[in-house]
Amino acid sequence: MYIKSAKELDVYKLAYKQAMDIFFLSKKFPKEEKYSLTDQIRKASRSVCANLKEAWSKRRYIAHFTSKLTDCDGENGETETWVDFAKDCRYIGVTDYNRLIEMNQRIGQMLGNMINKADVFCNK
Repeated sequence: MYIKSAKELDVYKLAYKQAMDIFFLSKKFPKEEKYSLTDQIRKASRSVCANLKEAWSKRRYIAHFTSKLTDCDGENGETETWVDFAKDCRYIGVTDYNRLIEMNQRIGQMLGNMINKADVFCNK
């Protein structure tokens, strides 16, 4: 199967779902968190998808592709940290926390696999 767009990748779909879940959950965060936790958690989670799209457009060069995937993985790690803060500040419950962390870990595994097999995804 030929993949035309990063949007077709399972990792993109999962990262997008996580970003949207975070968006809706963060709508309930206190107003005083607007310019700190709320903005940061939304930005980091959305950056996973944005960097993945950018990586996909750089598949001609394996080093660029891998570099952008590494950026995705970094943003995914940052997202996990903000999710931890949201739980510990009691802005999200344990059920939502566990679901988001499970998605986050799966995204990390998928990105790791892509990084390790970058040549499979790159244009030859």
